Amino acid sequence: MAKVSVEEFEAEAAEWLAENAEPLKTRESDGALVWGAGEFSVSVFHALAFAEEKALLDSHRAWQQKKAEKGYHAILWEEEWGGLGLTKAHARAYGQLERGYMVPDKHECFGVTTGLVAPTIKVFGTPEQKEQFLKLFITCEALCCQLFSEPGAGSDLGALGCRAERDGDEWVVNGQKVWSSAAQFAEWGELIARTDPDAPKHKGMTAFMIPMDAPGVEVRPIKQMSGGQSFNEVFFSDARIPDTLRLGPEGEGWKVALTTLGFERDHSSSGGGGASSGGTWRQLLATAQAMGVTEDPLIRQRLMEVYIHSRVEHMTNRRAADLAKGGTPGPEGSLGKLLWTEGMNLMSDVVSDVLGPRLIADSGEWGTFEWGEHVLGAPGYRIAGGSDEVQRNIIGERVLGLPGEPRVDKGIPWKDVPK
Repeated sequence: MAKVSVEEFEAEAAEWLAENAEPLKTRESDGALVWGAGEFSVSVFHALAFAEEKALLDSHRAWQQKKAEKGYHAILWEEEWGGLGLTKAHARAYGQLERGYMVPDKHECFGVTTGLVAPTIKVFGTPEQKEQFLKLFITCEALCCQLFSEPGAGSDLGALGCRAERDGDEWVVNGQKVWSSAAQFAEWGELIARTDPDAPKHKGMTAFMIPMDAPGVEVRPIKQMSGGQSFNEVFFSDARIPDTLRLGPEGEGWKVALTTLGFERDHSSSGGGGASSGGTWRQLLATAQAMGVTEDPLIRQRLMEVYIHSRVEHMTNRRAADLAKGGTPGPEGSLGKLLWTEGMNLMSDVVSDVLGPRLIADSGEWGTFEWGEHVLGAPGYRIAGGSDEVQRNIIGERVLGLPGEPRVDKGIPWKDVPK
C-alpha cells in the first residue's frame, strides 16, 4: 500500500476495528482495569483441555484471516505476501488499538508460526518454499511448531543427536525432540537434525520443514504442573522428508536455528509494554488496589520496581528495533529476552507479597488465585528460547566482546564428543 503516516493508519485501523470487533468493557477510559469485569488471565502457558485449546486456536485462525482482508495480520510484511509493508511503529499502533477489543487470547503456536518460522523461511527458503509456505503461515491457515530441543540438547542445542540420513531424494529421520509447544495442533514443524556426525557439532546439522502428520512422526503431550499440556515430546521413526523441504544448505542448520532463535528473542515490535504472556503491570496494580495494600510503603516500593523494570524493558526493545532496522534481529535481542524473563519473575515475587495466602487458596475471589498460573509458568521462560545463562553469554561475547566460554569440544567431530 502507499506509505501512510502512523496517525493516518491508526485512524483507519480504529474505524475498521470498531466495525469488526466488540470493544472491551473491562477498561476505564484511562486504560485502568475494571476490577471484577470479564475474564482475568495472567497465565504464561495455557492450562486448557484439548478441546478448549483447539477452540481457542480455531477462533484465533478466524480472526487472523479476518484481519488478512485488510493486511492487518502482516503489517510489516511486503505486499507480495499479503502484508502492508509498513513499519514497526505502525505495528505497535495497531497492537495498542486491538488491545481495546474482544479478540482471541494470544497463543504461543501463532507466535511460532507467524513470528519465527515464517520469517526464517523468508530468509532461507527457496522461491518454491516461499510460495508454498509464507502466505499459508502468516494467515495461520496452517500452524507450525519448533522441533529443536532434545532430552540431551537443550541449552546446548548444538549437541543435538536426532539423525537425518540421505536416501536418494529423501531424508530418513530418527530420534526425539522435547518441549515442542503446540506440536499436537501444528500441521508443520521446523526440524533441526544431525546430518553429518563426522563434522564438528555446529557444522553437521541441517534444517527441514516436516509435515506433522507424516508416517513415523508421533506426538506425545506432557502434563505440566500448571495443569495444561502445552509441551510435547515428538518421536521420529524412519520418518521421510523430501529434499525439497530442506531449509537452507545442507550442513547449515545451525545458522537456520540461530535465525529462528533470534526472532524468538526479539520483543522489539511489542515494545515490552503491552499485553503479553503472564499478565501486565496494570493487572498487577489493579490486584494491589483491590487487596487494599497500596498504602503499604514496602508494597509501593515493590510495585514501582515492576513499573520501572517494564519501562526499561520497553525502551530497550525500542532501541533494539532501531538497531535491527527491519532486518533479522541480532544479539541485542538477547537483552530484551533476558529483561522479559526477569520481569516476569519479578512480577511473581511482587504478586506473592500482594496476595499472600490468596495466591494458593482458591476462594473464588476474582483476580486472585488466577495468579498461581503465572507463578507456576514464569520460570519456564528462563529456559525457552535459550536459557538466561545462554543469553548472558551471547551478550558478553557478541555485544561486549568478552572472551568466549572455554570449550573442550571445539573442532572435534560430533561423534567423538563425550555424550
